Amino acid sequence: MDGQTGITILNPRVLAAADDHRRAFLGADPFPHVVIDDFLDSSFIGKLLAEFPAFERGNTVGDDGRQGGKSTLDKVRSLGDAYRRLDDAIQSPEFLAAIGRLTGIDGLLYDPWYLGGGTHENRNGMSLDPHVDFNFHPSERWHRRLNLIIYLNPQWEQAWGGNLELFRDPHEEVTPRQSVPPVFNRCVIFETSERSWHAFDTIALPAQHADLSRRSIALYFYTKDRPEEEIADRHTTYYVKRQLPEHLAEGHTLSAADVATIRSLIAQRDGHIQMLYAENTSLLKAQDKGLAGNLLYLAKRAYVRFRR
Repeated sequence: MDGQTGITILNPRVLAAADDHRRAFLGADPFPHVVIDDFLDSSFIGKLLAEFPAFERGNTVGDDGRQGGKSTLDKVRSLGDAYRRLDDAIQSPEFLAAIGRLTGIDGLLYDPWYLGGGTHENRNGMSLDPHVDFNFHPSERWHRRLNLIIYLNPQWEQAWGGNLELFRDPHEEVTPRQSVPPVFNRCVIFETSERSWHAFDTIALPAQHADLSRRSIALYFYTKDRPEEEIADRHTTYYVKRQLPEHLAEGHTLSAADVATIRSLIAQRDGHIQMLYAENTSLLKAQDKGLAGNLLYLAKRAYVRFRR
């Protein structure tokens, strides 16, 4: 690969305005991010759209272990020539340096396994709760630093939902600070940190466009170090269920839609609690198995008897 191949996938105007993008990134509310339209070369992104995988080809199992309306595929190089070119480009020193210029974060590392990333597709009715992402690479000692998302939706309107939402604190806020429609060739780059709360609202397509889906490519970048004050204990992705809409206040008369919203929010919280209990049960079962499990059992038994 020659010295320029890694950045030829980009629209030249992106790097020409790199200083402006970096200032926007560093000064953004509620945390560092930048929205860049016409991010990739126009002919190249057309090829990525043409080679985007069928929904059935990806992984459609959700966090609850059931089939859902989201499909992801992390074997990017298997998708065709355009995706092989994308993979070659984003691991190149030139591309990584370019993203460093746009964000002010140097020493970026490419993830060859696309853990959590790759192609994402969400069907009508899907949404994503506010969350912060896992903060360390699952298999390497790397700090997760940036999410880079490229949208592949030639037809999309903000009223259809699926808008990327950025929150200051979803424990307290109902309304996001930023709402970004996932329109074609739009790129959003945001810093991954303990305060990078993000989500997308419910996809609600009109009947004449019900066959559409929300498509994107998610790329995650890492560094070997990060500022000491930003380091937290290793954790998985942390979700927060959405708060009640602001209009559901004292004195408000509930409509049928309001009741449906409340029931849905309660059902989501119940489902989340059930999933956490199931995970806890699985961990306890794993703990009880084998030599380590027997040793732990004997230690607990001895501790209880000693306390008596």
